[in-house]
Amino acid sequence: MATTDRPTANTAQQFVDMQSSPEFQELRSRLRRFVFPMTAFFLVWYATYVLLGAFAHDFMAIRVFGNVNVGLLIGLGQFVSTFVITGLYVRFANRELDPRAAAIRAEMEGTQR
Repeated sequence: MATTDRPTANTAQQFVDMQSSPEFQELRSRLRRFVFPMTAFFLVWYATYVLLGAFAHDFMAIRVFGNVNVGLLIGLGQFVSTFVITGLYVRFANRELDPRAAAIRAEMEGTQR
């Protein structure tokens, strides 16, 4: 019969205790300081595009070159901004969140050994 070195499951109280720990609160705070402003920025950017499309037809129809107008460029900018925000988040998570989350996980798993 094979044995494993897997720790036993944590209790609900251990998770509650970890959630109230300074390390977890710092992780949560750092996540929120990135996510909330970035979400607000994107929603304002998107709402601006929608409102311009609905109420500023003449502005959106201004030709920039050839058949490309301002509306098309702003619309494509929506895609570009989505990829940029995703890249920023991945970089932020790799540098700031993942190491802290790994330390919290190691602490939780280490308390069972």
